[in-house]
Amino acid sequence: MILSAFEVIGPVMVGPSSSHTAGAARIGLAARRLLDDVPTRVLFGLHGSFAATGKGHATDRALLAGILGDAPDSEALPHSLERALACGLQFEFTAIDLGEEAHPNSVRIEVASAARQLTMIAASLGGGVIAVSEIDGYAVALGASRPTLACWHLDRAGFLAALTTLFAKTSVNIASIMTHRRTRGSAALTVVEFDEALSPAIAREASQLPGATRVVFLAPLP
Repeated sequence: MILSAFEVIGPVMVGPSSSHTAGAARIGLAARRLLDDVPTRVLFGLHGSFAATGKGHATDRALLAGILGDAPDSEALPHSLERALACGLQFEFTAIDLGEEAHPNSVRIEVASAARQLTMIAASLGGGVIAVSEIDGYAVALGASRPTLACWHLDRAGFLAALTTLFAKTSVNIASIMTHRRTRGSAALTVVEFDEALSPAIAREASQLPGATRVVFLAPLP
C-alpha cells in the first residue's frame, strides 16, 4: 500500500496519536453531525486497542470532544470530560468485542438527543483517516472526507429515481451512492457522496420527497 505524505506525517491535531486521538475525534464528530441535534447522552463501546490502550492515548477525551462538536485540532479537546459534565451530557465508556473482522481501532457509538438517536460503528485507520461501517444497523462504507448526504426513507419504488433527479438539477457529480434496507418495503438508508459541495437547499428538498423520513447533510470533516 502506498501512503500519502499526509498519512506519514499526520494531520494537524491535538495529540498524542493520529489513530487514537485525531481519528477518534473525527469519529465522534461524524456521529454528532449525523445525529444532527444536541446530544444528551452517549455510550461508547470500545473495541480492540481502543479499549486496551485508549485511555492512555486520550481516545476517550477525543471521542467525547467530537460528540461535543470539536475538531481534532481543537485546544479544548483535552478538557472534553470536564466540559461534558458541565453541560449535562451523560456519557459512558465500555469495552466490547465487535468480532475478529473489526479493525482494532473501532468503536460503537450510541448517541441520543431529546428528539432522536443514532447508532454508528467506525474505525480509525491511521493519520486521522476514519471508516464508518455501520449506521443504525445498516452496513455502509463512508470515509466522511467528501460532501455526503444521508437519507433515511421507506423502501418504495421510484424513491431513488426521485432522489437522483433532484441531484441532476445541480452541477455536482455523484462519487458514490449506496442504499441499504433490512427487508423489501421496510425502512432503508441511502448514503450519497459527492465530488463537490452540495447546497443545503438540496438536502431540504430531499427531506420533502415522499417516503423520506430524515435527511442529513454531512460536510467533509476537518
